[in-house]
Amino acid sequence: MAIALTDLKVLLVEDNKSALALMKMVLKGIRINQIYTAQDGRAALDFLEEAPELVDFIVCDWQMPRMSGLELLQEVRTVYPDMPFMMVTGKADMDSVNAAKEFAVDAYLTKPY
Repeated sequence: MAIALTDLKVLLVEDNKSALALMKMVLKGIRINQIYTAQDGRAALDFLEEAPELVDFIVCDWQMPRMSGLELLQEVRTVYPDMPFMMVTGKADMDSVNAAKEFAVDAYLTKPY
C-alpha cells in the first residue's frame, strides 16, 4: 500500500539545530508535513515507544549524544524490523556505510546534501 507524501509521518532525529531546521525545510519542500523531532537516539526511542503509530519513516543523524544514530538503528531493527530508516551523516567512509548496512539501513545520505 502506497502512502502519499502528504500523509507520511516522519521522525527526524538530529541534535544540531541548524541541520534540523534545514532537514525540516527539505521535508516540507517535498510536501511532508507530519514531522516529529528528537534530539538524540534515546529521545527518538522514547518517542517510538510512546507513540509508534506516529512514525512511518525515520530520518536520523549518526553522531549524537546519549545514543548515536547507529545505536538507534540497532534498537529499531530489534523492535520495528520493517521501519524505513534513513541515516544522514558526514561519515562517508566505507566502514561506516558497511556498519549501517549490517543493521539493514534503508538509505544512507552523506552531508552536505
